[in-house]
Amino acid sequence: MIPLLILGLLIQNPGAHGYELLSLMEKRHYKYIVNFTKGSFYYNLQQLEEKGLIEQTHRIRPNSGRDIHTFKITSLGIDEFELLMTKYGTKSEYVKLPFYGALLFANEFDKSKLLELIQSQIDQTEARLALLDEYLATTKELPDKIDYFRRMNENSRSHHLVNLKWFKELKADLAEATG
Repeated sequence: MIPLLILGLLIQNPGAHGYELLSLMEKRHYKYIVNFTKGSFYYNLQQLEEKGLIEQTHRIRPNSGRDIHTFKITSLGIDEFELLMTKYGTKSEYVKLPFYGALLFANEFDKSKLLELIQSQIDQTEARLALLDEYLATTKELPDKIDYFRRMNENSRSHHLVNLKWFKELKADLAEATG
């Protein structure tokens, strides 16, 4: 999935350097779409270059006069982007939360500690909702263009609201059961 993100960002931002692309991924909260680290990002960037899907260009930084390495997508990269769009665009998976694995054994776990785990899920979900709300409050969909990223974030927000409601109900039920 990281190669798709890099190729797509280079289509949107031709001539960007690696740090710019990574910053966009962090700013746009792509971590909620795919797990990535700085190392995995740069590894994938290097792999894309070695496969001829992107190529380095150079740009002189105006303030320092330093030469920085920038990237652009190649025609092979465009072909790969289209293949990856089809690959990931046709996949559908179950919603998976790591918390579900822990919940399988909830009856064998200390109830007070389980309440703490549920509260942790509530806190994390509220933090994600705050980030999504901030993003959605500062962006508007343009009338001549569908902003799929905005709509994806609106959908993500809806999922988080459902999860938050469920976590709170689960916590209330557990608190009542342990009275």
